[in-house]
Amino acid sequence: MFDLFDLPAVPGLSFYDDVITDAQEAAFIAHIDACDLTPFRFQQWTGKRLTYSYGWSYDFEHVRFAPAEPMPDWLLDVRGRAAAFAGLSADELVQALLIRYDPGAGIGWHKDRSVFEHVVGISLGSEAVLRLRRRTQTGFDRAEVTLPPRSIYHLSGEVRHAWEHSIAPMDVPRWSITFRSLSDKSRRA
Repeated sequence: MFDLFDLPAVPGLSFYDDVITDAQEAAFIAHIDACDLTPFRFQQWTGKRLTYSYGWSYDFEHVRFAPAEPMPDWLLDVRGRAAAFAGLSADELVQALLIRYDPGAGIGWHKDRSVFEHVVGISLGSEAVLRLRRRTQTGFDRAEVTLPPRSIYHLSGEVRHAWEHSIAPMDVPRWSITFRSLSDKSRRA
């Protein structure tokens, strides 16, 4: 948790607690669970987390980036809050990725695809640890941030482009909503 005098764990990482209420969190979890969630697929590998995309979809199995179903009304207010937190307009957050992590699910080390720029995540249901690492000549620089339920984080700049992030598998369920903007390169294509 940061206060006015805390420095981020890594430049480009912003974090804030309690961006939504308990009631809103419960409603978002119910909406996510009502979606047609499917197991995350990466090439020939199937992950334990379940996902659904709005706005844009990145298909890791077939390496395709394509338009997806528009964001539903229930996501628009929280998208506006996420955009304000990140210093963006709501229209810039063009993709929403909904994720349910059942027990044993996590996310391995990765950087979000280069078609996306800003990454703004909202953590729901259970606390998780966002792990960060950057390769050095002698190994890795590492940092981590605890993500309480109802918190929000923003990855931009150095942390977005020079660091990988992951979430370790957990023993309890967790949900998240991740909004992304398109990179300048994607908008020109």
